[in-house]
Amino acid sequence: MTRLETLEANLRTALGARVASLTVALGEATVVVAASDYLDAALCLRDDPALRFAECVDVAGMDYSTYGDGAWDGARFGVVSHLLSIEHNWRVRLRVFCPDDDFPVVASLTEVWPSAGWYEREAFDLFGIVFEGHADLRRLLTDYGFIGHPFRKDFPVSGHVEMRYDPEQKRVIYQPVTIEPREVTPRVIREDNYGGLKK
Repeated sequence: MTRLETLEANLRTALGARVASLTVALGEATVVVAASDYLDAALCLRDDPALRFAECVDVAGMDYSTYGDGAWDGARFGVVSHLLSIEHNWRVRLRVFCPDDDFPVVASLTEVWPSAGWYEREAFDLFGIVFEGHADLRRLLTDYGFIGHPFRKDFPVSGHVEMRYDPEQKRVIYQPVTIEPREVTPRVIREDNYGGLKK
């Protein structure tokens, strides 16, 4: 039995009915659990002696609204956590989907892995995913008065407002975006030796 097959068997045994799906592809294991089982599954992944995922390496928000060119039929928002077992030297990806597309909420993993705190703040800021139980859930990367969540697929590329220094008011001001929306069409390169390449 390979290490990956051992990991898959250990995950199925430890998580049991909490596993909505478990896939192994490209040398990596991905476990999907329901939002109601998310925190419990995380505790199991950390504490089960056959797993011992002691470290949360990353937590990322996901917007699946345009996934598969619109063929996606599941929940819009998901959270993916990357976990590391130092004791067993293996990794797993834990995925959960937010049950409500209009107000995406999942449990915070900060009680299980304190390192998840900053990652969850980033996912909240950029995707608008709320992590229930997070002690300090506030914006991390955008400005205090920022409106919206810039990594959502429906957020305009140019944003809603722009910021500039006004020399008359002697302060930074916000104003509506003045960039005209346009369709970007790639330029066709016709030069024979473009970039030093000769035909």
